[in-house]
Amino acid sequence: MKNLRILSLGRNYIKQISGLECVSETLEELWLSYNLIEKLKGLNCLKNLRVLYLSNNLVKDWAEFNRLSECPSLENLVFIGNPLMETMEESLWRAEAAKRLPMLKKLDGEMVLREEEEQ
Repeated sequence: MKNLRILSLGRNYIKQISGLECVSETLEELWLSYNLIEKLKGLNCLKNLRVLYLSNNLVKDWAEFNRLSECPSLENLVFIGNPLMETMEESLWRAEAAKRLPMLKKLDGEMVLREEEEQ
């Protein structure tokens, strides 16, 4: 397990994220879609995580979403189907998510486009 790069745990009725410390140095992709996850505590140890599939879970507030910023290598996030994003228009959701996670390159299967800041 010490060289594990991809971990697929989708569709397992998982309610919380824990016990990932043993793969924190090597894990690059974590697939957690279609579970019962509300809280994102437990991801902060994954410093090399690049891809996170978290669609169709129960994340409903920005405070939990902000925990994803503790994964500095995260580039690709699939979050569709969570209550948090379902209450917003898609363009507003994408803009807010990109602002909160400036390292993201891909969100919900589409490239993240950022407007150039005025100088």
